[in-house]
Amino acid sequence: MNHRRPFTVFAALAMAAGLAHADTGKLLLTGGVNTIAGSAGGGLTPWAVIGSNATEGEVGFSGYATRAGTQDYGLTGYGAAVGLFDRVELSLARQDFDASPALALNGIAAFGVTPGQHIQMDVVGLKVKVAGDAVLDADTWMPQIAVGIEHKRASPGSVQSVYNFLGVKNSGTDVYVSATKLFLAQSLLVNATLRSTNANQNGLLGFGSAAPGKSGRSLQPEFSLAYLLRKDLAVGAEYRFKPNNLQALGAAAGLGAGLREDDWKDIFIAWAPSKHLSLTLAYVDLGRVVPGVTGNRRQTGYYLSAQAAF
Repeated sequence: MNHRRPFTVFAALAMAAGLAHADTGKLLLTGGVNTIAGSAGGGLTPWAVIGSNATEGEVGFSGYATRAGTQDYGLTGYGAAVGLFDRVELSLARQDFDASPALALNGIAAFGVTPGQHIQMDVVGLKVKVAGDAVLDADTWMPQIAVGIEHKRASPGSVQSVYNFLGVKNSGTDVYVSATKLFLAQSLLVNATLRSTNANQNGLLGFGSAAPGKSGRSLQPEFSLAYLLRKDLAVGAEYRFKPNNLQALGAAAGLGAGLREDDWKDIFIAWAPSKHLSLTLAYVDLGRVVPGVTGNRRQTGYYLSAQAAF
């Protein structure tokens, strides 16, 4: 796959968005922020909203950069999204994951993992609103509903030998449906997403598994709750269930729960100092991420993201 091509195509889309950008825009924070995969939503899970400030009949654009850090791992990400007529969202994200602890795997077998190895992953997303409107239907029980796909491709470098041992693929596609309900009178937003996936750690450890691990897809729910303290400030929480495909394979290889994957969760605060800028800070709990090489430590830490939207 040519990794330059998605960014070249997306630059053209962004230029088109700049020529017809939204001058009106949505209510602050009701368009969400960019997730780690690039789509609009919370930090960990997509919402049914269409990213950018564009409303019906407009084209909008958003870009973001993010950094997350835990006891043993670090993740840097950036990306952009184009919102078309408040109906369709196209997104692109790149993640750079510090996989330095994987060096310990060389003590288990001759994997040849190099010191300081990073795993990069590109994510191309498409989301389409199919029913409802989060703002216009705020006084009814009808949520906004969207369906989306995220195609992911990981470039693991010297960790490829570990991928081969696990029997995982380097690319995969998640499919999801999200329902977002905004209660304006109560200053409350509620989102539920159901994802079909076979990704390990969101795809950073590949997709599927060799037997006796789980190679097929499974349905994983995700939830978000946000409360508007004022029009430019929101607090909330997210919970994302994970498939845990690799644990059975690890147990069969004598690693016990060394490849276990836990659910992800966070508590966040989002501030929009203007209609074009938003900042998000979160406490994240990723559970045990490859606990066999990190002493079974829970990976908790921070998540910081900045987004510009037009």
